[in-house]
Amino acid sequence: MSIAAQVLAQADLTGDEVKAAAAAEGAGFAYGLAAIGPGIGIGYLVGQAVQAMARQPEAASDVQTTMFLGVAFTEALALIGFVVFILLKFA
Repeated sequence: MSIAAQVLAQADLTGDEVKAAAAAEGAGFAYGLAAIGPGIGIGYLVGQAVQAMARQPEAASDVQTTMFLGVAFTEALALIGFVVFILLKFA
């Protein structure tokens, strides 16, 4: 049993309050998981772009443009995770 579940079990809360607290905990956990993937993806993408620019400096502008497009698409995944977090928390 998680620490949060133990605290909720010991607290003098009604059934609705326990449900709301559990939903908030689950939503926070879900957003944390949703942020891991884009964080790893953006780190890998930028690292590879820097490596490509170091190998071919004349192609840096093309690589940089492609990198920013990739960052935007990857960041969209984090934003989707944030929207799901908000929906779970306030639903």
